[in-house]
Amino acid sequence: MQRSVSHATFVIERAYKAAPAKVFAAFADPKSKAQWFVGPENWQKSDHTLDFRVGGKESVSGGPPGGVVHYYNATIRDIVEGERIVTSYEMRLDETRISVSLGTTEIKPDGAGSKLTYTEQGAFLDGYDDAGSRERGTQELFDQLERHLAR
Repeated sequence: MQRSVSHATFVIERAYKAAPAKVFAAFADPKSKAQWFVGPENWQKSDHTLDFRVGGKESVSGGPPGGVVHYYNATIRDIVEGERIVTSYEMRLDETRISVSLGTTEIKPDGAGSKLTYTEQGAFLDGYDDAGSRERGTQELFDQLERHLAR
């Protein structure tokens, strides 16, 4: 197998109608995050776990029925209550590590709502994934967050 690594950074900005405290809580509260931080509707899902503290862990997995399982395993590196969350995480397909990333979520007041800025710096391994695919997947998660906040 030919080994390779590609490095990339992407930034996603979103405006939400919810107050910063509500957006932050959607990341910090395990029950809340488990409702929106999931794969596509037709995927089989695992239990989402979240120990929201600096040094805490988060994990979730899922995949198409009978297909490859996608694993997300993160460590929370920094928290500024109501404002910032920094995680480092790996993604795997079954036992194959496909990427290692640093993700920074910043939440700021924006009128009556919030502005979320997410920056990811990734190392995409051996051609299994790339920044464009990861950015599209992350955009879908933030779409799910928007629907969650509207409930």
